Amino acid sequence: MLDLESLAKSFRGTAAVSGISFSLGQGEVLGFLGQNGAGKSTTMRMIAGVLEPDAGDARILGHSIISARRDAQKLIGYLPEGAPLYADMTPIGFLRFLADTHGLSGPDRRSAIDRVIADARIASVTHQPISTLSKGYKRRVGLAGAILHDPPVLLLDEPTDGLDPVQKRAVRALIARMAPEKAILISTHTLEEVPAMCSRVIVVDRGMVVADSTPDDLAASQPGGLEQAFIQLASDMSDNSA
Repeated sequence: MLDLESLAKSFRGTAAVSGISFSLGQGEVLGFLGQNGAGKSTTMRMIAGVLEPDAGDARILGHSIISARRDAQKLIGYLPEGAPLYADMTPIGFLRFLADTHGLSGPDRRSAIDRVIADARIASVTHQPISTLSKGYKRRVGLAGAILHDPPVLLLDEPTDGLDPVQKRAVRALIARMAPEKAILISTHTLEEVPAMCSRVIVVDRGMVVADSTPDDLAASQPGGLEQAFIQLASDMSDNSA
C-alpha cells in the first residue's frame, strides 16, 4: 500500500534524508522512530507530497507522489507535526471545510463528520473556536481531519502529542480498530507507546534506516529493552561516523 524508493532530501547541502526505502502493507502499523533531526518528519512530508524529494519516489497504492500527486494524495490521511489548524474556525467548521475539499456531500458528508467527531472524541468542543482549545483537543481535531475521508494510508506524526493518559488510550484503541483495513505510519518519541500501537518498527538515524524489526525483537536485542536498543543504535551510528 505504501512503497518508498530511495527517498532523499538535503537542506543547504546537509542531507536530511539519505535514500530511505521500505514498504508497508495493509494491516501493518509501523512505528517510525529516531532522535530529533533524524529525518522522520521530512520523510513523512515527502510521502504526503508537501515537500519535493531531491531523489527517489513514494507510491501509494501504485500512484507516484511525483508523477501522480493528486491521485496519491487522495489516498493519504496526514496528521503533520504540530497539527496546523485554522485558529478562527470551530472544529465543526473545519471538518465541513475538509469534507468539501474531499468532495463529500449529502448523507456521506454528514456521516463522515459524525464518525470522526465520535472517533476523535471532540463532541464537547465542536462549536468552540479552535484558538481556545487545549493542545490535546487541537491534536484530536487534527486527527479527525486526517481520517475524515477514510483513506487507506495514514501518516501520523506524533498523534498522541499533548494528550493525557486517557486520551492516549483512546487514540491507541482507534488506531487498533482502523489497522486491519489500512497501512499506518506513526512517528513518535514516546517509546513505551510503540508496543501498544505498532506491529513493526523502523529506526532512522541521520536520514538512514538503521533497524527494521518488530517491537519485541528490537526490545529483546538489549537487556534494557526497547529504550536501550534505541540508544545503542544511535550510539553505533555516532561511532561509525567518527
